[in-house]
Formats: sequence, C-alpha cells, structure tokens
Amino acid sequence: METLVGNDDQIKMYVCGITPYAPSHLGHAMCAVIFDVLRRYLEHGGFEVTHIQNFTDVDDKMIGAAVDAGVNLGDLAESNIDEYLTQLKQLNVLPASAYPRATHEIPKIIEIINGLINNDFAYELNGDVYFRVKNDKDYGKLSRRKIDDLLAGARLAIDNNKEFPGDFALWKSQNPGEPSWDSPWGKGRPGWHIECTAMAIEYLGETVDIHGGGQDLVFPHHENEIAQSESFTGVVPFSKFWIHNGTLGFGSEKMSKSLGNIVTIKEALEDFDSDTLRMFFLASHYRSPLIYSVSVINSHDRALRRLKNALSERGGGVGDEIETSQYWKEFTIAMDDDLNTPKALAVIFDLVKEINKGHDDGLKVNDAQQALREMASVLGFRLEERSDHTMDGTYLGSVIDLVVNVRNELREQKQFAMADKIRGELRQLGINIEDGESGGKWSRE
Repeated sequence: METLVGNDDQIKMYVCGITPYAPSHLGHAMCAVIFDVLRRYLEHGGFEVTHIQNFTDVDDKMIGAAVDAGVNLGDLAESNIDEYLTQLKQLNVLPASAYPRATHEIPKIIEIINGLINNDFAYELNGDVYFRVKNDKDYGKLSRRKIDDLLAGARLAIDNNKEFPGDFALWKSQNPGEPSWDSPWGKGRPGWHIECTAMAIEYLGETVDIHGGGQDLVFPHHENEIAQSESFTGVVPFSKFWIHNGTLGFGSEKMSKSLGNIVTIKEALEDFDSDTLRMFFLASHYRSPLIYSVSVINSHDRALRRLKNALSERGGGVGDEIETSQYWKEFTIAMDDDLNTPKALAVIFDLVKEINKGHDDGLKVNDAQQALREMASVLGFRLEERSDHTMDGTYLGSVIDLVVNVRNELREQKQFAMADKIRGELRQLGINIEDGESGGKWSRE
C-alpha cells in the first residue's frame, strides 16, 4: 500500500456510480462491495480515504425512462437513488464521503468545457460542443489502442459535421421537451464523460489516487475522462491508479438493465443474506467475470455457517492460545496482492479449521476468534444470524433450532438411529446439520 500514496496517509478515491433510471441490479451491488472492501482494507492499514461516488442523473436513458413513466426527471432519479443507498446499507457498504449528482454540478461542467475550448481541445458546433481527440497526443493510453482503432465498437454519436468521427460530446444542445440548462452555447445538457471529470476535480482536486468502475467503462468513458481532465488541468496523471472490476453475467451475457436480464438488488436481498451475497462476490477475484448462480450462492451460505459456528464455540480451554500472527501475515499478503479476496477468504477458513481443532484439543480460542472477526470485518461481513428464516410466513429458524436441540439430546442418550432419521428428514428440506463437540449446527443447503 505504500506505493499507492507514498508518505501521505490521505487517499482520494473516485468510483463511477449508477445511472438511476431504473432499480439497480446485482452487478451494481458487486461493484459497490468490491470498492467497499478496498476502502475497508486501506482504512484498516491506517489510511484516511475520501470516497466519492457520483450519480449520472441526466442522460438519454434517464430522459427516456422519465418520459415513459410520466414522471419528473429529478423525482425518478432521487427515488432510485434512495432505494439504491438503502440497499447498500443492507449490504453493509460504508457510505461514501459524498454522492454528487451531475445536475448539481452544471457550473463546474461549463467552466471546464470553456477551459477546453480556450485551450483548443474543444469546439462548438451548432450549440453542441465536442472534444478534439486528435489534439490529445496521449489519447488511448488507458485502453492501449490507437485513435483509429478506438473507433471500432465504440459508442460514438453519428454526426457528419464533426471534425473527426472520434470526437465526443461535452455539451448537447436541447432537443424539444428535454431538460436543459443555460450555457454560453445555448440551452442544453452535459455529455456523459464530462460529468465525472467535473465531479472528480470539484470534490478531489486535479489528481486522484484511485479511480474505479466496471471494466465496461475503460473505453470510452474512462479514456475520455483522462483526455478531458489532463487537457483542462495540464496535470498528469489524472488518476494514479485505475481499478476495474469484472462483469456479473446472467447466463452468457452481462447483467444489464438495457438487456432486461437482471436480478435486482432488492430481489437478491429477499432471497439471500447480505453476507452470503458478499461472499459470492469476494470468492472470485474482482477482475474476473462472475456468473450469477443460485446454487453457488447457496454454497457460500453454507460456508458462512461454518464461519459463524467457529465464532460461537466457547473459548474456555485450559491450553495455550492459538497463535494468529501467521494467519494475519498471509491475509495481508493476499490483500496486498491486487486485492486477492479469494486467497484472503482461504486464510479465513484455514483459521476456522484451526479454531475448531483447537477447541477439540482443549486450547483457548478467544484470540483466534477475535482475529477471525477482525479479518471478516475487513471484508465487510456482519456475521449476524438472519432473523427471517421463513417458510410459508412462519418463523422456520426457531422451529429448526428446537428440532436440532431435540436431536442433540437424542445423541446424548445414544439414540443414534432416531437422530440420523431427523438429520435425513431435515436434509430433504434443504437443511444440513454438522455435528461437533458442542452439538449439531444447522445451515441451509
């Protein structure tokens, strides 16, 4: 982490947020959790993180969704933003230092566009303003492609009047019925890319330490952010580090609101515990693509049960305390290795095994349990028991607890045949029981 900011304990992190034209999906949750873990780990290491996450509350999708719903653009945005922030809280994502909206930053956006025009990096055309890509000699350095190659497959507005097809819009003139703001070039609204440049500079300054978002933003969004920002300020680099998380797929395609193949965060939280979803995201490296799978998520729920069971074991042994320094060392090495959360989780579950073995051997496990809690907290796990194990509207969890306690008594009385029958019946209902020295512990299959 020292290479990140040198001797400065302050870290400035900007993460591209959602376009709130519809309820957020699980891919948005994955991105939020990944950068939450990065922030938690940096703060665990003694750094102070200023975390900015924006909302693109005006663009073509926002305008179209508001028209289709017959509602005000701002009302639509705030409704979906409020729902999203509530869901992030449920996922135990730390709140950002600020959540700027594009529509609140129009004066800064106009200031930057004016500066780019004055420095010959932009030009006005019939009320629209475009960035001159060919005047930026470093354009393409993030995606590592040449300017002509960048045109292929990019989301480029077709306008035969532009100086160059790759020039992108900084300001769009108003179309009939669209929301607009006054500007030196007439009424209009900002382009997509300039919004983040303005908000990053306004809230974090001319250079940020970390800029993040999904891999699908590398080009054109983040490439254009670099071009605008460095051309306006003259300061290089705009961001010291770029971090891009992989996509969450639904079948063979990326989960996307525009494709309609989504699982909303709301739906996922109704079906799964927030820790379980977090485990699902973190069990793969953040840069790797991830495929939504109910069976895989359920397997992580069972893994979490083992973790919680290790913490519930009483630590009153008479032997020595379990030594945890090596586990902390391995955990730190994993997290320092490009935020390798799968390896960090492996260390955590090695410690779970050590706690279980230590308990069986009569060792004291309190220190090891505290280390386990702290490591889990760095990854953002609450490790709370769900209060909503329900079936057909009844509180199933308390019923299962009662059945498991009866089974434990049967085992103590050496009535193993009846205990095994109960275990088998519960398994058919999707409930698994793991036996230990302190009795059986249940989890969902």
